[in-house]
Amino acid sequence: MRFNALVRQTHRWLSILFTATVVANFAAMAFGTPPAWIVYAPLPPLFLMLATGLYMFTLPYLARRRDAGAN
Repeated sequence: MRFNALVRQTHRWLSILFTATVVANFAAMAFGTPPAWIVYAPLPPLFLMLATGLYMFTLPYLARRRDAGAN
């Protein structure tokens, strides 16, 4: 159960980081063409959020399968 809590907390912090990088991206665009590292900065947290989100999405299905196998 501890691992699930860690994944959820990581997902929350990644969402905050992702939001901050998107805001920084739009702020940089207000001053002209931003450098490439600002444009692509939201992608690493987004891909990590994809991994943690898919893990959390599958948890109920895995628990249901595990409970069905115990009967």
